[in-house]
Amino acid sequence: MIKIGILGSTGRMGAHLIKNTVEDEELDLAVVHVFDELKTAVPESTLITNDMDKLVETADVIVDFSAPAATEALCEAVIKNPKPIVVATTGFNAHQQNLLAEAAKVAPVLYSSNMSIGIALLKQLVRDVAAKLPDFDIEIVEMHHRHKVDAPSGTALTLAEFAAKGRGLDLDKVRVSGRDGQIGPRSKDEIAVMALRGGDIVGRHTVGFYNDGEFIELSHTATSRDTFSKGALRAAKWLVNQPNGLYSINDAIGI
Repeated sequence: MIKIGILGSTGRMGAHLIKNTVEDEELDLAVVHVFDELKTAVPESTLITNDMDKLVETADVIVDFSAPAATEALCEAVIKNPKPIVVATTGFNAHQQNLLAEAAKVAPVLYSSNMSIGIALLKQLVRDVAAKLPDFDIEIVEMHHRHKVDAPSGTALTLAEFAAKGRGLDLDKVRVSGRDGQIGPRSKDEIAVMALRGGDIVGRHTVGFYNDGEFIELSHTATSRDTFSKGALRAAKWLVNQPNGLYSINDAIGI
């Protein structure tokens, strides 16, 4: 069995990860890292710790749904003691992104802003449609629950990156994340990324391609957080057999 370690066990995704790991006959919930109170029951054999080095030492692979500062500490521990890590945390600064890259030099690292198989396919579709329809305006809208702390979502930004790749554009130069007042007409290369927050929406992303007389919208809606936890665990099973390097969920599912 594969020994799973969880970083972010007390968060919104933690309970789903614990449940899905325990239910999977190929996996052993070996260790969970906690910053505060763990409210989800775990097997008696599971180690509960707030020591990042102990988390890395105990697990065969770590699944991380936490916060940027915690992922930073995880990467530092992995650089000292290489272990595969699956990272689904978003909102990284440049230093934290560099740490992920450094960890990938000594261990297999899979990073994706969204662990959904549907989103993995949507990224490819967005890139292809953006390339095929160069005269269409691209607008991206994401919707999440009221508790989400970063905006736009990491997934929306990833979709925007794939749209920009399809057009050969630098996203940093063409991205718009808000409009207000007398802003003038929309520029041709603009890629807009808008965020809505409210209620308990798990996640909805829509990428629209708009032209005179017609438009296409590609949408993905997550109805359960199990979508993300099961996707991450599937990625973990795949990652333990890979060489050092930086991977995405698309690599894990072969698309």
